[in-house]
Amino acid sequence: MSVTSMTGFARVEGHTGANRWAWEIKTVNSKSLDVRFRLPPGVDAVEADARATLGSAFARGSCQIGLSLKREAVAPVVRINQPVLDAIVAAMSEASQRVDAAAPRLDGLFAIKGVLEVEEQEEDEEGRAALQSALLEGFTKAVKECAEMRQREGMALARVLLGRIDEIEALTNEAEINPARHPAAVREKLATQVAALLDASRSLDPDRLHQEAILLAAKADIREELDRLHAHIAAARDLLGKGGAVGRRLDFLAQEFNREVNTLCSKANDVSLTATGLSLKAVVEQFREQVQNIE
Repeated sequence: MSVTSMTGFARVEGHTGANRWAWEIKTVNSKSLDVRFRLPPGVDAVEADARATLGSAFARGSCQIGLSLKREAVAPVVRINQPVLDAIVAAMSEASQRVDAAAPRLDGLFAIKGVLEVEEQEEDEEGRAALQSALLEGFTKAVKECAEMRQREGMALARVLLGRIDEIEALTNEAEINPARHPAAVREKLATQVAALLDASRSLDPDRLHQEAILLAAKADIREELDRLHAHIAAARDLLGKGGAVGRRLDFLAQEFNREVNTLCSKANDVSLTATGLSLKAVVEQFREQVQNIE
């Protein structure tokens, strides 16, 4: 299973009867699955099934879903209201016996209100069912296309993240072999500091200074931080290899990376080790930013 991004887009259009429709799905990163539909009146019934389809495809992400629906012009149905027409003709026939007038023309009769009835064709139950079925089928296709885009984005992100992990590992190894960490270097630096203190004040107890030097050396040891960094590196690679919805766990690892690097910087007993720690901090921040887009 591959790593998936939370960034995706899809548009699917279709035609059903006299209706033209188009689905649009836009997804961006979010801490959870946040779905918002924007549907035209009359098709609200598709939302429940559409949500279920989306929920089975995506685990996280802010999803904006819109549906546009247009009904093409349909020729209206024109009917003659026969009872009204018969009543008018009968009235005119009776009037013609008393009034000398020309016989009425059809256009004149049709112009009388109520003789012609114009009805817009409405979609029947079968047509509405066909439209709903087509909309859900189109939505399923749109979700699939969006998911494919998220997977492509995820593969690219995974390559970037693996590159950042390689950088973190290289800098961790650099910190591990830093000459300032060698026991002889630590001992020499502490001896110089103790000698400077003794020269400044002869009243200081050499034995007590020796004990304090040992404590300082223990506090400056970054072995534990380096071991945890190596463990986090292995865990991050394992998560990226397994794939799936690993964004939250990678985000947690990013926080742990940052915690260990901060401690390493605070314990650094040499400028070169501090520089390595700051470089580590920069790469870890880049790693954390990219992780925010992983599902």
